[in-house]
Formats: sequence, C-alpha cells, structure tokens
Amino acid sequence: MIREPKRPIKTIQSFVRRSSKLTPGQRNGIDKLWSQYGIDISKNSIIDLDKKFSNNHPKVLEIGFGNGDSLLSMAIKTPNKNFLGVEVYEAGIGRLINEAHKLSINNLRVVKFDAVELLNNHIDDDSFETFQLFFPDPWHKKKHHKRRIVDSDFLNLISKKVIKNGTIHMATDWEHYAQQMMDSMENHKNFKNLYGAHIYSPRPEIRPITKFERRGQNLGHKVWDLMFINNK
Repeated sequence: MIREPKRPIKTIQSFVRRSSKLTPGQRNGIDKLWSQYGIDISKNSIIDLDKKFSNNHPKVLEIGFGNGDSLLSMAIKTPNKNFLGVEVYEAGIGRLINEAHKLSINNLRVVKFDAVELLNNHIDDDSFETFQLFFPDPWHKKKHHKRRIVDSDFLNLISKKVIKNGTIHMATDWEHYAQQMMDSMENHKNFKNLYGAHIYSPRPEIRPITKFERRGQNLGHKVWDLMFINNK
C-alpha cells in the first residue's frame, strides 16, 4: 500500500503578508538604503544592537509599524533613544527607510522578519527600555481570535526582552481587542498597570496621531491606550 506523504503542519502567524506594487520612493528604500537602515537576520545569530546603532542608548522596539509615520516621528522627537521597527509589509518598510534617509535620521533600524521568531532566536533578554504595539490586526472574527498576537506566550516573551521597570505600551481602535489586551496584561504576574486596575491610559504625547487615526476620530472611532510597567 502506498502511503500518502504527510503534509507539514502550518504554524499560525501573527501577520498577513501583503504584496503590492511599490512606489519609486518605497523601492528606493528597499533596494538602495537597506544596507544603511535594515538589519539582516543570520541563522542562530544574536543581533548586536549596540553595534547596529553605533551606541548604547536606550532602545525602543515597535512591532508592526505599518507605513512607519508614527515610528519616524518618535525617532525624530527622541534622538537620545534608538528605535527598532519590525515589519513584513514591504511598502511600509520602503517608505519608512526612504523618509528616514531624507531627514538624515540615524537612530532608526528596521527588521523584516516574523516578530516572535526574531525575539525568540535573535534578540538578547533585557534589550529594550520600551515595547510598542500600535493598532495590531484585530482579527475581528471570533474564529480568528487565536491569531491575535497578544496572548500569554507572547507576553512572557516580551517580559524577558524588556528591562525591569521598562514600559509596555499598546494601542488599538478595536474595543474587544482592547479588553482582551487589558485582561491579558493584568493577569500576567510581571506587568503592572500604570494607571490602576483596568484603567486605560490617556494617549501619551510620545505616540503621534497618524492620519489614519485622525480619520477614525472624525468618524467617531475611539482608541484605547494601555501603559504597563515590567515588574519581573
């Protein structure tokens, strides 16, 4: 009897790969400026972030920066901190890199890689002063909730990579996801809500309002910010 070969088990990813035609500026960022701003991942290697930034300033990690507007703005306003952005969306990566180059921004680096695999295998513990997750995919259908990146395993990982008393800042415009984030963070032994039990944060000045968020506000959409301290 001929046995059908086993199919590989598909692992759940926290992102969707999007493909689109790149503008000239986006293509310029990917093709010509990657060596300046991009970090390539080598198998079984740990990234030396101090070497990549040429200094040991405090580091901020943002996962899923989209088109990069808010991350670029924060890097401009906070030159004494280094910002590492993780994204798989090429158009957003190219746009961010191209704009950073135009403005001669030096405290910004980009990784095109799955965030969970990156943190598990290529980043030292206690690497970041701040972790940011702004407007992640809400996977709004109930059957897709398991794809949401914020769960207990992910929070365990973030707690290891963020220094003691470091900050975890998340934001979403999806109320159900905001509630899940709040419950997950408050139920985790290592995190403490900066504003008290089950209280959302006012938008910190450091987080810029993007044009997409402003458009949503004009339509009456709310945004929920969560600010926690890593008390590991």
